[in-house]
Amino acid sequence: MTTTTGLLRAHALHKSFGRTEALRGASVDVAAGEVLALTGPSGSGKSTLLLCLAGVLRPEAGSVTYDGRRLDDLGEGERTRLRRREFGLVLQFGQLVPELSAVQNVMVPLLLERHDRAAARTAALAWLERLGAHGLADALPGDLSGGESQRVAMARALVTGPAVVFADEPTGALDTVSGEEVMEVLVSTARDTGAAIVLVTHDNRVAAYADREVVLRDGTLDPSAAVTP
Repeated sequence: MTTTTGLLRAHALHKSFGRTEALRGASVDVAAGEVLALTGPSGSGKSTLLLCLAGVLRPEAGSVTYDGRRLDDLGEGERTRLRRREFGLVLQFGQLVPELSAVQNVMVPLLLERHDRAAARTAALAWLERLGAHGLADALPGDLSGGESQRVAMARALVTGPAVVFADEPTGALDTVSGEEVMEVLVSTARDTGAAIVLVTHDNRVAAYADREVVLRDGTLDPSAAVTP
């Protein structure tokens, strides 16, 4: 299955780091409400493609379009605001603010958009509870395990009700049971809200939650390996 028009579209992306070509003409469409898995061997460009789709990286050639807007034409401030308001981002290593408690970390995107502090805390606690991390609300990131940190980071990504959630190895630090629980929350959220999810994974069990899987090899998509579970 390939979407012809989507909420989010990358077209012919090229991105290099020094002499290394991470993306070499990669193109992909993501529909609203779709769960898309990006898979492939290490070094194939999966994370780079995800970060270009999220507006974190700018491609050197090609285009990224979200809801009719060219992300690669926007300034850094505009892309930051878009990520804060309409995107949720979960990186492989949670990247929590070390000086803030778990609940405060989850509150950050809401407070940046000037939400009432009490309402932001209520929403943050609700997401921590949904992800099985309610008891961690007052813990600092340095006191959390890798799996616990990832649950907090995922709550932070979901608390704003984003249109697209980007997740790079979202279950990499979790055991099998916890990973399945987190994926069930992600997928049910997409179904409930119409959000799209773009996830990078090496785990076939995680990729099986997706509506569609695309495989990257050497910086471009391998159409012969596309899978619709």
